[in-house]
Amino acid sequence: MSTFNSILLKISGELVGDQLKKMKFLCNKEIGKNRLEKMTSGLQLFMVLMERNTLGPDNTVFLVSLLTDIGRLDLADKLTNCESQYEQGKLPKLDIATEMITNNIGRKWRTYGRKLCLPEAKLDHIAQKHPNNLEEQVVELLKEWLKKQKAEAKTDTLIKALRSCDQNCTADLIQTELEKLNANGGQ
Repeated sequence: MSTFNSILLKISGELVGDQLKKMKFLCNKEIGKNRLEKMTSGLQLFMVLMERNTLGPDNTVFLVSLLTDIGRLDLADKLTNCESQYEQGKLPKLDIATEMITNNIGRKWRTYGRKLCLPEAKLDHIAQKHPNNLEEQVVELLKEWLKKQKAEAKTDTLIKALRSCDQNCTADLIQTELEKLNANGGQ
């Protein structure tokens, strides 16, 4: 799960009324009318912008201007905050941690959710939403934690919670990957 993609998903879900139509109108020159007519969601628009290298974790200027032009300064701010976190090296670290947790936490995801201070009702909702898909339950758990933490989300918190529910191997894997990232200058 990419944190940047999670933010794009949230932004797409928060577009209301004719806001998508207005954004498509503003993109007419960059994308073309025929392709735009087939788009029914913000996600489709964002994917095309990413294909054209007009949008990325470190390149949000165009989308921020679109959101500003349609009067959604709140969504533009979300995207700007995401980019500044990416530039500070925070998002790649969270992406590494969330990927490792998704791949390794297994059936202890509920215990892990409790250690991250997510309410029991939220954990029940996740279990009901994805009853037969353990990986999706973990992804949803991490999305909810990121949504709750916002800019306060830190890999250290995820690692401490792993250790407190005896998931030391996963915590060690994350720390090893983060050390590799740091050794490569955050690339």
